[in-house]
Amino acid sequence: MNPIQLDPIDHAIIFIYLIVIITLGLRHARVYSSGIDNYLLAGRRLSLPAFAATLVSTWYGGILGIGEFTYTYGILSWITQSLPYYIFAILFAIFLAPKIQKIKLYTIPDLLYNNYGKSSGIIGSIFIFILVTPAPYLLMVTVLLSSLLGIPFWWAFIIGAIFSTIYVLVGGFRSVVKTDIIQFILMFLGFFILVLTLIDKYGGLTFLQSNLPNNHINITGGKSLQYVFVWFFIALWTFVDPGFYQRCYAAKSPNTAKYGILISVLFWVLFDLLTTVSGLYSRAILTDINPIMAYPKLGELVLPTALRGIFFIGLLATIMSTLDSYSFLSAITFGRDLVWRIRKECDIKRYTQIGLIISIIISACLIYFIPSVVKIWYILGTLFIPGLLLPLISNFFLRKKMSPKGVFLCMTLSFIATLAWFIIGINRGSLADPNFLYNLQPFFIGITISTIIFMTDLITQLFLAN
Repeated sequence: MNPIQLDPIDHAIIFIYLIVIITLGLRHARVYSSGIDNYLLAGRRLSLPAFAATLVSTWYGGILGIGEFTYTYGILSWITQSLPYYIFAILFAIFLAPKIQKIKLYTIPDLLYNNYGKSSGIIGSIFIFILVTPAPYLLMVTVLLSSLLGIPFWWAFIIGAIFSTIYVLVGGFRSVVKTDIIQFILMFLGFFILVLTLIDKYGGLTFLQSNLPNNHINITGGKSLQYVFVWFFIALWTFVDPGFYQRCYAAKSPNTAKYGILISVLFWVLFDLLTTVSGLYSRAILTDINPIMAYPKLGELVLPTALRGIFFIGLLATIMSTLDSYSFLSAITFGRDLVWRIRKECDIKRYTQIGLIISIIISACLIYFIPSVVKIWYILGTLFIPGLLLPLISNFFLRKKMSPKGVFLCMTLSFIATLAWFIIGINRGSLADPNFLYNLQPFFIGITISTIIFMTDLITQLFLAN
């Protein structure tokens, strides 16, 4: 991979950022790491500003993936990667967040274990463990560090993993929150600098209209409507995202959870405006680059020394704020929701730390076989969301819950059907470009199976009750 050309001042800014983040995270780890509530949920005292800062920065870690998507498909990126998430986040805030905060659990699998039994809890924990893999974010930080420092890919992987997770290993969620506040500021600062420089140097809308391919200003980006719709369904990820649940559990009140998400949506709208505009400029200016490098190459080209360094720490901050959080969520799922639930008599913190290491190893394998952020998102969302969605959200809206057997079948059969459809598509095409039967996306197979089992189970329970 071609290295990004930086001046010594830019390298110094990046080095200072890495040292400050790891120092801040370890400082709070030393002071506050005692107690399982502190380690997993920062003592359940998350204030409104801290809630919004950590949610905004965590939910937007896929910055190079957004650049890749916008560079390739234009404003379709905003239609598929932004708009549906606003809608579902607002619905989550209004209808779910206060209820989640009040039940005072720790994780999503807690809901499954408590309501549907051990078998469903274990299957759900495995799904969550894979769904929140930090692989996409490790891939992005690796690509970025490799380009910035001019070092081999897997050395950059090791450096990124260490600098983004070592303080989480020691201090848990409180260290995540404290570092996220700094990352929140840096991510906005970096893209404000980039967009203002672009407009000043190249002009505004007229320049983009004159230099972008036609598909880039088409809302479908040249893709089929089914492809667009499947991303809307994948955005249902919001309702099963452990990061949302974790922050709601950690919030100090139901209103903190509710209004924290609504405020976050406003910040996401602003940040999406900055990133979409930047991605469009990248395609208009740079016509022959690896799409995942859309933002880094643009920043290298247009920004002067020092401002270039600030922009790149903004990119790193955006990614690492999600990387540390998802690594921790994956680790909790392993340590508490799998090992502790099965063995009971074990040290949750110790096995969470072991889970963090296992999660990094699994991420390395995923990155090796699927070296695309967008494809990892697409595959994981397609495989695991259909089976988790209905069992989880029905907890909060239906008086009559699914039976434990119904939930187990819903999760396992929808996953098996989706995976089978995926494998058939890969065999007919390739992993990079699967050819699905009847041109039908696997997600729709999974959600259809899940819905049929869900409805059948509820109808059967009503019939037996009468």
